[in-house]
Amino acid sequence: MKLTLTILLFVTLSLNVFAQSPEKMSYQAIIRAQDNSLVINAKIGLNIIVHQGTVSGTTVYQETHSINTNANGLVSLEIGTGTIVTGNFSTIAWDKGPFYIETQVDAAGGTNYNIIGVTQLLSVPYALYAKTAERLVGSNAVSQGPYKATIIPFTSSRSIANSDVNNTLECTTSATLTITAAFSAMTIGETINLEAHNGAVLTIQAASGVSINYNANGTAQFTSTTGNVRFGLLRKSGVNAYIISGQ
Repeated sequence: MKLTLTILLFVTLSLNVFAQSPEKMSYQAIIRAQDNSLVINAKIGLNIIVHQGTVSGTTVYQETHSINTNANGLVSLEIGTGTIVTGNFSTIAWDKGPFYIETQVDAAGGTNYNIIGVTQLLSVPYALYAKTAERLVGSNAVSQGPYKATIIPFTSSRSIANSDVNNTLECTTSATLTITAAFSAMTIGETINLEAHNGAVLTIQAASGVSINYNANGTAQFTSTTGNVRFGLLRKSGVNAYIISGQ
């Protein structure tokens, strides 16, 4: 007779607050049979799927485990350490939730999984969210704090650089920033803060194959006045496409 299981989920994270956040998340489940009896001291197959957005949304990560229940029907493991089916746990964008964990179990220990259900992560583990923030603002986040952008002096014309992403360009001498078609370090939704200071003119130039505000090879300018600062924002909106506001 086919065994139907129910499952209770406990997702936890234990950290040393001074250590680098681990690329894993503690997970516990109590496995029960259809008659509510515990499945004890048995090897089970477990398939873990992380969905983004909705209960049936994009699968951003999937892994499998072969593990034994204990005398209380409990299994304990760490998501991020199983056999990877798809995705990379360390690069999940926890700031772009919500996220849901789908659990599939084979009580016989194989891969003939029965879909048990989906549980929403109501609170993204803080350290993993902070890890994502650190990745977004760059390596300087370690010394400056996880949400503080790096101020990058901009005094001579150049092409956009990887280090500019999610940081602030401080233009104090008139210069041009060129966005090239080959630039790929920026992902859709990421931004660069733009500042023109004290009479400086900051020009943003789209190279061939790049659009600014839906204009191919477009140009935007931030012209400051003496004693003032002109602010703007550059956001990637598509492949070789950018939106600029504030000019």
